[in-house]
Amino acid sequence: MSGDDDLSHLSLLELYREETRTQTQALSERLLALESGEPDSVALEACMRAAHSLKGAARIVGVPLGVDIAGRMEECFVAAQAGTIALTAAHVDVLLAGVDLLVRVADPQAQPVSPGEIDAFAAALKGADGAQTMQLPAAVPPSPQPPPVVPYREHESAANESVGAGAPMPPLAVSGALPDPVQAGRAAGAGAMRRVRADTLNRLLSLSGESLVESRWLKPFAESMLRVKRAQRDAARALDLVCEQFTDDLDAGVLASMNEVRHMLNDLQRSFAERMDEFDRFERRSTHIAEQLYDEALQCRMRPFGDATRAYPRIVRDLARSLGKQVRFSIVGEGTQVDRDILDLLDAPLGHLLRNAIDHGVDSPEARRARGKPVEASVTLEARHSAGSLLVSVIDDGPGVDMDALRAAVVRQRLTDDETAARLSDPELLEFLLLPGFSMRDAVTDVSGRGVGLDAVQEMVRGVRGAVRIFNEPGAGMRFVLQLPLTLSVIRSLLVEVGGEPYAFPLAHVRRTLELGIDDIDVLEGQPHFPFDGRRAGLVAAHQLLDAGEPDAARASTAVVVVGGEPELYGVAVDRFLGERMLVVQPLDSRLHKIQNIAAGALLENGDPVLIVDVEDLIRSVDKLVRGGQLAKLMHNPQLALADRRRRVLVVDDSLTVRELERKLLEKRGYDVTVAVDGMDGWNAVRSEAFDLVVTDVDMPRMDGIELVTLIKNDPMLQRVPVMIVSYKDRDEDRRRGLDAGADYYLAKSSFHDEALLDAVHDLIGDARG
Repeated sequence: MSGDDDLSHLSLLELYREETRTQTQALSERLLALESGEPDSVALEACMRAAHSLKGAARIVGVPLGVDIAGRMEECFVAAQAGTIALTAAHVDVLLAGVDLLVRVADPQAQPVSPGEIDAFAAALKGADGAQTMQLPAAVPPSPQPPPVVPYREHESAANESVGAGAPMPPLAVSGALPDPVQAGRAAGAGAMRRVRADTLNRLLSLSGESLVESRWLKPFAESMLRVKRAQRDAARALDLVCEQFTDDLDAGVLASMNEVRHMLNDLQRSFAERMDEFDRFERRSTHIAEQLYDEALQCRMRPFGDATRAYPRIVRDLARSLGKQVRFSIVGEGTQVDRDILDLLDAPLGHLLRNAIDHGVDSPEARRARGKPVEASVTLEARHSAGSLLVSVIDDGPGVDMDALRAAVVRQRLTDDETAARLSDPELLEFLLLPGFSMRDAVTDVSGRGVGLDAVQEMVRGVRGAVRIFNEPGAGMRFVLQLPLTLSVIRSLLVEVGGEPYAFPLAHVRRTLELGIDDIDVLEGQPHFPFDGRRAGLVAAHQLLDAGEPDAARASTAVVVVGGEPELYGVAVDRFLGERMLVVQPLDSRLHKIQNIAAGALLENGDPVLIVDVEDLIRSVDKLVRGGQLAKLMHNPQLALADRRRRVLVVDDSLTVRELERKLLEKRGYDVTVAVDGMDGWNAVRSEAFDLVVTDVDMPRMDGIELVTLIKNDPMLQRVPVMIVSYKDRDEDRRRGLDAGADYYLAKSSFHDEALLDAVHDLIGDARG
């Protein structure tokens, strides 16, 4: 057996021991409930389930003694459920002794269970069937040194004689079934596992973070005391000068008093210096302990990546065999530490990506042989830390995506037209793979073709402030990369100042920081840009995005945070950089709902609050400003005076293609159009700006169109704004659901064409110019 197999087996044993602790506790409680008169149907069902679970768990990890004991107990409970036997106090005694045996079987520190004890237990259980009363030794011995073996007493009733119970019963050893308190304390050593509620860990981490913040307050306090010390020293020197200047003019009494004051000040300075030394040592110890506490609390939330991957080899093997493919599956980075919340969320997305890699990614053995590749395909699941982020990759060595076929599928599914599709770059085309309902398969199978899976991956990753990156190498394979935060509780951040207030950009989303001079910024088509790695990146002021006043136009240089990647890359201008910080994330009050461009809050070392920027939301806002023309308005472009007299339409759709198609159609007719990427983005937009019409899709992440319509129509300030739904759902019940929510018009995308949309908009708000 390999070392990895040994580790895996040990891990399963730990799980078995944990389950044994839980189930034996449940068995003990239910058996005692049976003895006290709880209804048999409830207690027996619970006991039977617990024994059955223990038997199955013992069989999985290869513990035959556990299988034997739990199996006999299960048979007893099943017989009692069927009415074959009636449980008596004797049964309860024997079954509790069986519980003790199961505890010993699972505990490596306990006295091993011998086959003779198993035989004695079986005989006692059988003998209890005919006994009205049976005295068993106590489950917990009354003294630390119990006798090793206690025989059952003989019973002379007629019932006992009928089952042969008159003969002495074999001894049932129960010593060591439960260790004494001293032994139990020793057994629960460093390697013991304990269950802790997730919210308890979260609270522990939050408190340790607050403790760390409070401990760091001591340093500035010590610095302020040093200033007091210097002032005290200056006062003493001033007094010395006065004494020296007026020594000849003062009588002896006054001079003696002044000298006494000088001595008091000197004593006070020495005492103050001693106390400051003690305070310095206390500050260092407190900060060190708080940091250790914080690190330990943080570590409690971390688990190795391998904890979430144990089922994947079997999934890959079974799926590959069902599809007639040969796949070598490898996992890299199983020891990579991951936040337990993120690890729990990764299970479904990674399952989707692996199924996608086996079904869509790798090719058949015949096709691989024809391409000169090894018949056995390769699929790799990798986890690693990089630049403050967790990168989880699913890599295959298949043929990659045929970009021409992908472009054709996009057109075939009416997500764009031929002309637009021809202009899309490869990264933009690959983004279509993440859209809900999109599939390159014509036929639906048990594995794929329904267009679900990758969009769920995208939604999960965005939910934890991450990103999905797709890399395609024709002929060499594909790579899906999930960029995730290392933890949801703590983030490394770039602290900046905007409008006199601190804001934090998660470093995982910061490409670079720059100081741009006036000559580094160009204006192209009315919008500011700057050169970055051979590209032109758009520039927008953080004050516009965060509603933080106006930027200082008199500054000679501009501090810029570069965010985004492919295809959007933007620079966010801030007032100044304040440095890097580790921040404990504090969720915002749920009553605030989602605040646009803000993800959460935190406390700085001095206790001041800071808002953490939602960079993904920020990029969508910047994209909206740049593409919708609002950036020019915020920069006081005089040409927007004309645009302000046009009727304004908000288009809400998570499909980039549909969004842009509707925007272009409406702008061509003369309407002033703003776009939003989902319902939440649209809700933020409609509350912050005035619109004459809202056009929305239904199925969107974070907030769907029906919820958006309901919120708008229930808001006294917005309920008069007409709302039109444009959706692929064209059933009568879908239409009725949208209209019942308050929509003023429902247009099915299946009947969508240029004039249909424009006619509906005209019917609702009239011409573009009021």
